[in-house]
Amino acid sequence: MPKGTAVRDMFAGISSRYDLANRLLSGGSDIYWRRQLAAAVSKHTPGVVADLATGSGDVAFVLEHHLDPSVQIHGYDFCEEMLVEARSKKEKRQSRIQFAIGDCLNLPIEDESVDALTISFGLRNLEDRPRGLQEMRRVLKPGGALFILEFSQPYPIIRPFYYLYLKHILPVLARLATGNRSAYDYLAGSIESFPSRQTLTSELQKQQFRDITAKPLTFGVVALHRAIK
Repeated sequence: MPKGTAVRDMFAGISSRYDLANRLLSGGSDIYWRRQLAAAVSKHTPGVVADLATGSGDVAFVLEHHLDPSVQIHGYDFCEEMLVEARSKKEKRQSRIQFAIGDCLNLPIEDESVDALTISFGLRNLEDRPRGLQEMRRVLKPGGALFILEFSQPYPIIRPFYYLYLKHILPVLARLATGNRSAYDYLAGSIESFPSRQTLTSELQKQQFRDITAKPLTFGVVALHRAIK
């Protein structure tokens, strides 16, 4: 698993162009993926939501749009440069979201205080994934839900084309969008090595989550997991 300091430095270096890169490299599919996540969270009718690895805040803002105005939404990230981008958006939108520094391996959140946790495209970056999942379970209320939106292993029929894109096309586009090809070389490798939907489900079961579902999106390129404490 990647070193946390290296991941933080990488995101700090691309923070100002991170959103542009997401739109370009996903062909706009990231917008659809976030909406699917927000729709799933809204069905859980939470009162308190924490978005982990919130980055520039895009997921948190979509949640705000989909959830009742009474819902408390907090966004946590361990990269201050990314939070600068999130807070800038917050001011422009006059948003109610609270953004703060927070490491997924040591969350600044009280035990059993959150109804729903979301983490989007951040789980594969954790230095210690089991420890991160333990932290997430700790802060969830009994019956609370964890929602993981993450790259996954695509359907076999498109897998060769997808990996061709990851290894040879994505890094070139990333260099054009951010000026930093190496960050997206890392991205391609982290996606290819990330567990399948079935394996991640097993990891969640080991951390005593229950009623786990895994919904493939866009030919399985991305998956939306839901797990209950």
